[in-house]
Amino acid sequence: MDKYIGIDIGGTKCAVVAGDENGNVLDRFAIPTGDCEETLAQLFDAVEKHQGYKAIGVSCGGPLNAVTGTILSPPNLPGWDNVEITKRLTERFKVPAFLRNDADACAVAEWKYGAGRGTRNMVFLTCGTGMGAGLILDGKLYSGTNGSAGEVGHMRLTDAGPVGYGKIGSFEGYCSGGGIAQLGETVARVYAQQGKPVSWADGTPVTAKRLAEAANAGDKAALEVWKLSGQMLGRGISILIDLLNPERIVIGSIFQRSENLLRGEMEDVIVRECLAQTAGVCEIVPAQLGDSIGDIAAISIAVSGIKGEL
Repeated sequence: MDKYIGIDIGGTKCAVVAGDENGNVLDRFAIPTGDCEETLAQLFDAVEKHQGYKAIGVSCGGPLNAVTGTILSPPNLPGWDNVEITKRLTERFKVPAFLRNDADACAVAEWKYGAGRGTRNMVFLTCGTGMGAGLILDGKLYSGTNGSAGEVGHMRLTDAGPVGYGKIGSFEGYCSGGGIAQLGETVARVYAQQGKPVSWADGTPVTAKRLAEAANAGDKAALEVWKLSGQMLGRGISILIDLLNPERIVIGSIFQRSENLLRGEMEDVIVRECLAQTAGVCEIVPAQLGDSIGDIAAISIAVSGIKGEL
């Protein structure tokens, strides 16, 4: 079976993984992310230990230019400026190399090996620290003119509200981990003004995880937070359903863990907002690949690159 190399570059850690065309991880090497050249040297040395692979896939947080294979100063990677990573990989290892942002890479992974298998039109939503999308359209990854397609977190859903992606009332503001925490802080202030302080606003940081725990225990204020987030998730998804007419939307991270707190409100909004003919053919499911998605995503970019699916 053909072998591929994946490189997953993140703000805190990086990994080199070897895998096969079925998305199985055969070997893994991980290091903390540090200085650009020092980190790349270690990653390239790890690739050097493997032989007989067909291609290299790189998954990295944006911004980046997928067409030229260049990492463009991501905010979580200080000092990684204009890194022509695919050119450097190809020159050193003499195999094709492909670069995609992490949302696109995770979309390809879920499409090929996870909850999106068997579809031709699929949207993957990250729904974690941030909110981004990877788009599979007509059986291929759609990246846009310069690799920036899918920045759905920047869509403004309301004129006022939590801030995400630098924009008030954005999709990311309402439905990312940081946005949900902001909603929690707002609800806590309102309850305090009414003389009803909430137990989870105790001076320690409010997080989506703590709010989920409180809501699952029946806390009314926390349930209000998740109700609003679910409504806004439905509003953002409704736009995607009517615009792109996908057959499946796969949602990761927070939705995987807290589907019970989000799905009801989300579905109610979709029924009200969407055309019947688009909503009727689209199912919404949690992602399947879990904690392994970063490794599998990098491998999947190499596999799909060779197959002309990028």
